Amino acid sequence: PDEPEFGAYLNALHYGEATLTFPQTLVLRYTRLEPEERRQPQVVEDYRLWYLARLKRLNAHLLDHDYLCENRFTIADIAVGYALYLGEGLGLAGFYEPQVQAYLARLKARPAFQRAEPMGAGPDSLVVKKYPFSD
Repeated sequence: PDEPEFGAYLNALHYGEATLTFPQTLVLRYTRLEPEERRQPQVVEDYRLWYLARLKRLNAHLLDHDYLCENRFTIADIAVGYALYLGEGLGLAGFYEPQVQAYLARLKARPAFQRAEPMGAGPDSLVVKKYPFSD
């Protein structure tokens, strides 16, 4: 609470965990989780655009900052970085602005990310598996 950008830090935590990931859940659902006959391409397109529009603040911030708060790596970067990484797995990273692509690349280059990524099987791990007790 004593940090000058504490409010921005809290905002960034919510931004990554709610603002960015909500539209991604619908893209994920209607591209990979629903059976083929229940997929909704229009829902996917609408929420893809909504997600990308929600990156506007991040796009502007990263024009002159390397990180989200106090220009140093914080948990807020992990929250937002996760959303960007999920977007990569969903095929949305090709639409990221260059500064967002560079930011995600910086986060992915961190040694801790390098150690953790193999545990999650990388961005290709969004393979749908049949729920254990459904036919």
